Amino acid sequence: MSIVIRNVSKRFGDFVALDDVSLEVEGGSLTALLGPSGSGKSTLLRIIAGLEWPDQGEVELSGEDATALTPQKRNVGFVFQHYAAFKHMNVRENIAFGLKVRRRPRAEIRERVDRLLQLVQLEAFGHRYPAQLSGGQRQRILVARALIGKPKILIFDEATSALDNQTQDLFNRNIEKLHVTRVIVAHRLSTVRQADCIYVLDKGKVVEEGPPEQVLEEPQSEIGQKYRRLLRH
Repeated sequence: MSIVIRNVSKRFGDFVALDDVSLEVEGGSLTALLGPSGSGKSTLLRIIAGLEWPDQGEVELSGEDATALTPQKRNVGFVFQHYAAFKHMNVRENIAFGLKVRRRPRAEIRERVDRLLQLVQLEAFGHRYPAQLSGGQRQRILVARALIGKPKILIFDEATSALDNQTQDLFNRNIEKLHVTRVIVAHRLSTVRQADCIYVLDKGKVVEEGPPEQVLEEPQSEIGQKYRRLLRH
């Protein structure tokens, strides 16, 4: 599913979160957002998911105007940075939650959960509770829970930061097999380099965009140059 953000602006009181932002994301691609705290990254992700509405501008999903659509009608999975797993449910129950709410057949839920446990490498932990897992494993629960409804777009708001580099790379390859459009806030060089396109935001504006080799090796903006130095350390 492709994403087009056209001239989107968003204010919270006197604070300008997004200022006439436009970007395009090809269906099935991986797009990385970079920028300092307060640059508008999370607000942009929430607008794509339908969790916030822009003050002006348009959101198109697969060529259709989705600006006023509710999150339930956008087919977007959102993995929050600090969104915790349900403590009273084991791993399988956490992942299955979305389908149980929709009253899907038990056999369908079981089959889907089994596949997702394998995808996020938690096959041996299905009956454990979140408190018995590492931070990276708990994050993988959230990803599987976001995928249970078979979304066409998957959004990560810095949600895989607790994964080590080896697990992160394997995780990225597994998610890529699903051919889901992914938009991700990332600060890890290995993840950023795998992106098809990078958008750099600063003070609510897109200040740079392009493929990784362009943005990381020949940044044109001051903030792009800063990220080049940070990501290399």
